[in-house]
Formats: sequence, structure tokens, C-alpha cells
Amino acid sequence: MAMQPITLTSGMRANLVSLQNTNSLLETTQKRLASGKKVNSALDDPVAYFTAVAHEQRASDLASRKDEMSESIQMVKAADTGIESIRTLIAAAKSLATAALSSDSTADITSLSTQYNEVRTQINEMAADSGYKGINLLKSGSTTVKFDELGDSKLTLTGFDASTTGLAITASTWAGPASAERTKVGTDIGLLDSAVIKLRTESSKLSNNLGIITSRQEFTQGMINTLKDGAAGLTNADMNEEGANMLMLQTRQALGTTSLSLASQAAQSVLRLF
Repeated sequence: MAMQPITLTSGMRANLVSLQNTNSLLETTQKRLASGKKVNSALDDPVAYFTAVAHEQRASDLASRKDEMSESIQMVKAADTGIESIRTLIAAAKSLATAALSSDSTADITSLSTQYNEVRTQINEMAADSGYKGINLLKSGSTTVKFDELGDSKLTLTGFDASTTGLAITASTWAGPASAERTKVGTDIGLLDSAVIKLRTESSKLSNNLGIITSRQEFTQGMINTLKDGAAGLTNADMNEEGANMLMLQTRQALGTTSLSLASQAAQSVLRLF
């Protein structure tokens, strides 16, 4: 005997379709609540999805630039720390030279000369030790800081020679209290003063560059936040709205199940008549 096809009543069919639609909407709402996003893939909304992806990618690129800026800031700070320390050493050297200028003892002046040259050595070592990540702005090093994701917006940091050679601080040859020796001491004091002026000028340049990098870093962080907020606005779900939808759909699902059950019972009642 051939199997007879199962025939649904129009009421049962309508209830079943409505229940299927409700279950589909319920599944979508559950997914949004779980992920926190109303757009999880290009299938949900191609325009919003790909626009959000572009925003996120640019934000990521800018975050990398921001990290590079942070490293450049530390590089400038390392150079500035070196300059301040060299200034301290120059002050010590000037103090030794001033003492030699007022001394009448050959032995004392010779000792002061030796100490002076030791300070010169420490200035050279200080300049050599002021690098950061292999770049030393106090040894004529340079680097380029890129600000935007394409690298079109940038700033070049150019260092200078902060050694005694670059600062023109010559070695002491003081040998006694004679007039010619005092002239040498006076000349060395003048060179020290000139070195301080040069350090002050270079420090001002570094400070200006530091201000530029810092402002660009703050701007970049603001852009990153804006891009992320834009991406979130396109894809994030309103959790209050989705929660309300969930409650409504669960109620609709329960009512649909009840309606389908009642329609089935009605069909069974008709069958009992035969």
C-alpha cells in the first residue's frame, strides 16, 4: 500500500512558518548578545562590515606608529639626559680651571690639569653612552619618526657630536702659575663656556622636537579612539534593545508553540469523527 502524504492544515502550516521565523530571529538575537555585535560578518551588512574593518585596520596601523613615537621620545629623553650630565661635567671642569687660574702652586696646577683631562674623558664616555636602541643623538646619529599610517607625515631627528671634539673642549696642558699658563687656562674656560652655549642650543632643538612628537602621539591616540568608536558604532549591538528583543521573541516562541499544539489538537478532534 502506498504511503499517503502528510497534509497539514492551513492553521498548522501558518503557525509552523511563524515559529520557524521566530526561531531564526531568536538565533540571530542570541548571537548578537553573545558577541556584542549586530554585524558579525559581511553577510549581516557588507557596507558596515567592510567599513568597520577598514577603520580597525587603520587604527591598528596608527597604534604601531604610536609605539614608534614612544620609542623616539625615549631616544630624545636619553639624549637630553646625556646633555644634562655633560653640563654637570663641564661645570666641574670649569671649577677646576678656575681653581688653577687662582693657584700659585705648580704642583697644584699640574694636579688640577690631570683632573681636568679626566673630566674630558668622562664627557666623551657620557656622550658615547647616551644612545637608545642603537641610535645616539649625541654622536651625530639621526632617525626619522613617521606619524601617519603611510609614513608621509614625518619628522627627522638629527643629532650632534657632544664629545669634547664636537664641543671643542681641548686637553689641558697647564704646567704652572706663569703668565702663559694662565692664558691657556683662561682660553680653556672660554671654550667651556662656548660648549655650554652649544649644549643649550642643541637641548632647545631636542625639546622642540620632543614637543612635536608628544603632540602627534596624543593626536594619534585620539584618532585611534575615533576610528575604534566609528567601527563600534557600525557593528556593535545595543544590548538593551537586543535583551528586549530576546524577551519578546521567547514570548512569541512560547505562544507559537502553544498555537501549533492547539491546531494539532483540533486536527486530531476532526479525525476522531471517522
